[in-house]
Amino acid sequence: MWLIVLWSVFMIVFMFIGGFFMFRKFLKRLPKEDGHSILDWQDYYIEKTRHLWSRQQSDLLEELVSPVPELFRDVAREKIAGKIGELALNERASQMNEDLIIRGYILATPKRDHKFLRRKLDEKQMDYSQYEQLF
Repeated sequence: MWLIVLWSVFMIVFMFIGGFFMFRKFLKRLPKEDGHSILDWQDYYIEKTRHLWSRQQSDLLEELVSPVPELFRDVAREKIAGKIGELALNERASQMNEDLIIRGYILATPKRDHKFLRRKLDEKQMDYSQYEQLF
């Protein structure tokens, strides 16, 4: 009997956790006042700036998102790439550069994840003092 109760509690908890993440994705897919959702804009920025990315910048982005658990890495990469694309379009950049990638990463991620970026930049021996106001 206890096994059934324990299994039921276990399943209910995991259903709530899954439902929470599905609901968050649903909210991001809802259109805003302009008729486009957050994910629509993200996809737009990625598509409009795809030609600006070189292999070196793609590798840098991949290395910066490497601390993210593999299960969430694709979502994080797309969110960060969308923000970088938005910055590039707003600044009319002719190509992606290290500055855009780092600023986009900082702006796209929550404050609690910035420690991973700092650690990764320290490993690569990159100076990030000019971005302190964004952290």
